[in-house]
Amino acid sequence: MNNQVGQKSGLLARLRLGSYLIDPKYARYRTSYFLQCLFVTCTMLFVLTLLDSVYQTVLIAALGSSSCVAFSGPSLRASRPRCLIGGYIVGMTVGCCLSLLAVVAGELANVDEHSLRILLGAVAVGGAMFVMAITDTEHPPSAAIALGFVLNEWDFMTIVVVMSGICAISLVKELVRERLIDLL
Repeated sequence: MNNQVGQKSGLLARLRLGSYLIDPKYARYRTSYFLQCLFVTCTMLFVLTLLDSVYQTVLIAALGSSSCVAFSGPSLRASRPRCLIGGYIVGMTVGCCLSLLAVVAGELANVDEHSLRILLGAVAVGGAMFVMAITDTEHPPSAAIALGFVLNEWDFMTIVVVMSGICAISLVKELVRERLIDLL
């Protein structure tokens, strides 16, 4: 019984928002906060301009999340090029394979493809997480890519667009890395 009380209080402590509204580091690093958010904005503007933001918006939205991770936590493992690019390769591969499975199974087994895509979408997130973990390419937004490829229509150009975007984000982040601090 005591252990349950300890677990509940530990959970409540982790859920507590804290006693401050503004990050205490902000006062000391105002310029870095502003510049890093400006880097994210400019990088995403560049990526969205080049890649046509209307094309597969749900997949391109994951690039915004990846950009935020890369520029707000530049020293995080998830921000390294191996994880940014490798995670996207894993997410797209898992998502594409399961999407194709949904089409084939829907035709061969006469199964409702919509329901199958929902099930395989969940499998895509778990599968991508597993493959990223064993290949040491963990990047959480990549799970959204896996899900997006299962739930949405895609073609070869979708793969090119998404890979171009994550490579651009990774390149810009590495070029300005010496100017970045961890905001997380």
